[in-house]
Amino acid sequence: MKLETKLVHISEPDELTGAISTPIYQTSSYVQEAPDVNKGFAYTRTANPTRKVVEQAIADLEGGIAGFAFSSGLAATDCVLKLLKQGDEVIAVNDVYGGTYRILTTVYNKFGIISKFIDTTNLENVRNAINKKTRFIWLETPTNPTLKISDIEEIAKIAKQAGALLIVDNTFLSPALQQPISLGADIVVHSGTKYLSGHGDVLSGFVVVNDQNIADELKYLQNTSGGVLSPFDSWLTLRGIQTLYLRLEKHSENAKKIAEYLLTHPKVDKVYYPGLKYHHNHDIAAKQQKNFGGMVSFSLKEDTLEAAKRFLTRTKIFLLAENLGDVRSLGSHPATMTHKSTPIEVRKETGIQDSLIRLSVGIENIDDLLNDIKQALD
Repeated sequence: MKLETKLVHISEPDELTGAISTPIYQTSSYVQEAPDVNKGFAYTRTANPTRKVVEQAIADLEGGIAGFAFSSGLAATDCVLKLLKQGDEVIAVNDVYGGTYRILTTVYNKFGIISKFIDTTNLENVRNAINKKTRFIWLETPTNPTLKISDIEEIAKIAKQAGALLIVDNTFLSPALQQPISLGADIVVHSGTKYLSGHGDVLSGFVVVNDQNIADELKYLQNTSGGVLSPFDSWLTLRGIQTLYLRLEKHSENAKKIAEYLLTHPKVDKVYYPGLKYHHNHDIAAKQQKNFGGMVSFSLKEDTLEAAKRFLTRTKIFLLAENLGDVRSLGSHPATMTHKSTPIEVRKETGIQDSLIRLSVGIENIDDLLNDIKQALD
């Protein structure tokens, strides 16, 4: 099946009842025929029929052999990091999501895990950073929030030669626009809160793997740590995935037009959007992505926190919120919101200026969105 069809038919009719929509199995436990003899389900932390469907769905969409659903994107990240042991090292893209930076530098560092943050858009930086202790290379591409593009296929080759695992956070594009496993990634991570569910009503996270040994270990960790996705949120995510292709097409179409408009505005300094031909590594984005996504970031010539806040408090359609991937357009200020926990010197070094504004472009009418940006800037 083509992707559009596959997304609509992401779940099969329920075997028990024939229900077209996957039922919400809102139960904590299941009757057993005898001790440890059951129908494949004993306790919902370990497995749930509704969660099982969404886990298989995301695995199929990403081209992996197994998927795991969690209560948030950071719960998914945390589970993957539990694969590490004392003395292991992580190489991560330098403007990684603030929550990922925080968990690496304030939690896992206490257990003897060292993290290096580098500009992974330059392959030589990756080669120079790797050593025999490197266990993970952690990418976001595009990154949050400066939308840097890293070459997944080439970095996967470097990781393999070094005996490291390549993890790609695919939140910004989803499997509708990018499939890292097909490019050589070992593990894909998602905040399903964003584009997968797509309607601002779910908190979820996903991990997809392409190796049975890693899948077995993650399944053990998921059950042991317990941060699993609820049956109802599993169902909501399944519902959202069915319109993923259509939504991402519209998100991408609107975002490109907004990025092109921002380039022409006299108050705007830098515009970050991989669909612009001057964007660093635009050619790589065009090669490994099906489209350029719905995220646009830009900075102002008046590079101050106050200037950014003035813009974000004047928009009418772009809602000021700490989220992205919603059908509604959202705006945020990374320096004081998503990357507030990132040290200021690290933040500025990676391009997260005081005036940097991140837009999650929704699926509204483009004229309304452009007019809203114009009135807020003017």
